[in-house]
Amino acid sequence: MRPLRYSINVTLDGCIDHRVGNPTEELHRHHAANLARADALLFGRVTYQMMEEAWRQPAPGRWPDWMADWMIPFAATIDAARKYVVSSTLERVDWNAELLQGDLATAVQRLKDEPGEGLHVGGVTLPLALADLGLIDEYEFVVHPIVAGHGPTLLAGLRERLDLELVGRQELAAGAVALRYRPAHTADAPDARPWISRRPPPAHHPRRAGRPTAVGWCGSTPRRGGWRRTVTRRRWRPGRTR
Repeated sequence: MRPLRYSINVTLDGCIDHRVGNPTEELHRHHAANLARADALLFGRVTYQMMEEAWRQPAPGRWPDWMADWMIPFAATIDAARKYVVSSTLERVDWNAELLQGDLATAVQRLKDEPGEGLHVGGVTLPLALADLGLIDEYEFVVHPIVAGHGPTLLAGLRERLDLELVGRQELAAGAVALRYRPAHTADAPDARPWISRRPPPAHHPRRAGRPTAVGWCGSTPRRGGWRRTVTRRRWRPGRTR
């Protein structure tokens, strides 16, 4: 069975808006290596379209003028990778991509059951859904020595507490640290997701009040002539607020 891995940049206060990170050459090499050891990439619609605009090679043997030489190995890796896209609105995809249709849990589990080295999921909303389903086998958080003071925040809206155990640590340039975790199996879990805590939340917990139930992508991506900003969308579950 192929493991499903998730990697994302995050600040000390949990912000995953990559505009606040430090895109160093070493960081690009690190993420390129993560992609290279995956048989395929999983994206939601928004992340797929952003990545395609930023990193798709416009013509064989040519890269955009804005792209530094040290960015090209990452660009070449993601450009060539096989991709699966989860979307209810797209009718077709290309860029070595295929739409993943039907029930999300069933479709992703089917991919995991195939032989190979592993799968890599990117973005924000899709990894949140997969974490809720207990389908992510490894989490990598590349922590930057920055306090952003704003969101969006890591895995915001997760339905249940997720207990993890540290399995790897790597120091990168500019003070960033890549921390790798796997779900920690606990004895008090009753179902097939033993690392998910089922203890009821205290009365003051956000799950007893209004809280975000979905977080869209917020960030920016390089494009010719500058950077494009995208917007976070939140939905709030009705409930008692404090």
